[in-house]
Amino acid sequence: MGKEIMASKRVSFAKIDAQAALPEKTRGLKRLLPFLGPAFVAAIAYVDPGNFATNIAAGSKFGYLLLWVVLFSNIIATLIQTMSAKLGIATGKNLPELAREQFPAAVAVGLWVQAELVIMATDLAEFIGASLGLYLLFGIPLMPAALIAAVGSFAVLELQRRGVRSLEAGITGLLFIVVIGFVAQVFFAKPDAAAALHGLFVPEFQGVDSILLAAGIVGATVMPHAIYLHSALTQRRIVGRTEAERKSIFRFECIDILIAMFIAGAVNICMLIVAAALFAKNGLHVEDLTVAFQQFGRLAGPASAILFGVSLLASGLSSSSVGTMSGDVIMQGFINKRVPLYVRRLITMVPPLAIIMLGVNPSYALVMSQVALSFGIAFALIPLILFTSNRKLMGSLVNKRATTILAWAAAVLIITLNIFLLYQTFFSS
Repeated sequence: MGKEIMASKRVSFAKIDAQAALPEKTRGLKRLLPFLGPAFVAAIAYVDPGNFATNIAAGSKFGYLLLWVVLFSNIIATLIQTMSAKLGIATGKNLPELAREQFPAAVAVGLWVQAELVIMATDLAEFIGASLGLYLLFGIPLMPAALIAAVGSFAVLELQRRGVRSLEAGITGLLFIVVIGFVAQVFFAKPDAAAALHGLFVPEFQGVDSILLAAGIVGATVMPHAIYLHSALTQRRIVGRTEAERKSIFRFECIDILIAMFIAGAVNICMLIVAAALFAKNGLHVEDLTVAFQQFGRLAGPASAILFGVSLLASGLSSSSVGTMSGDVIMQGFINKRVPLYVRRLITMVPPLAIIMLGVNPSYALVMSQVALSFGIAFALIPLILFTSNRKLMGSLVNKRATTILAWAAAVLIITLNIFLLYQTFFSS
């Protein structure tokens, strides 16, 4: 009981600080700090183990060629996360809650079922990523490693009991472990700067395989559960009492999003650059994260391999906790039911533990989880655009016409690429 009271006080203090900042009673960084956090939690979805797999595969096979796809995907993701955050600020409700209110009950239940399947796929990737990190670093067999990873994910969730700021700080700390790991890897890899810049800003493909990998990068970047979660992170964290205050909150949240998504994008770019500089340069096409770990050690030294393993572990632990939080938001929003967070964590552990017990290759399971996530993109993205374009719901924060046009164009592109990815995965010879 005492812990719950303290957590409530911490949330209240964050709101008090933010409310003081709204009428410009404070200035500079001190004014911005109370608003930072939600985007960093959502950004974990953009550096999860699925991103490791797609970026390393793309960099090792095509060198720097697809760097522009990573940049382009990050720009699209920034637009989408901005709309999700804005929805929570403007309405005081999250995306699943609005879907339950605006759509027929049968549609809301259907959306809940598919969203739960998305969360299972998400959790599979992230849980396996953390287990694989422990296996690579310490040689712990995958099954015991999975149990240790489960304990670690519970520890991250425990931060939520200590208040929103503690949770945000903990997850942001894990995010920066991934950042440090891959920024340092760039120095080990010694990439070709001119080739990297060309790949970053000159769109090119080399055959159907490069298009397929590009679709995989986009699919691994725009995550349905991050769209649901971000609206929940902003809906009641700081409540605007007037239209002017809500606009001010949104401006600060935009800064939060830009910083967090810049960091996430930089990490993904570094992943691909490192794979291009080490693997493609040496004629290695690496699609297995265990092989990647071994090759990092062989080509760049033990420190490089350790950095990779630590980054994968931090990514898996943080993103699995974020996935559990997203699942809680989805159930509460779509069907107005809730189970204790730790019970949900226990339930979502079952599929990845079963996959590991069956001896399925972890890297293959990661790729298949990203394919499964492709099914959920449209069901999150289309309602988001519909709601944020509705003036009755959004008030003065309704999408501008240009924003709506860009959002629909992004949705069509993402959905088309994911359909292409699914077709190639299941029907191409």
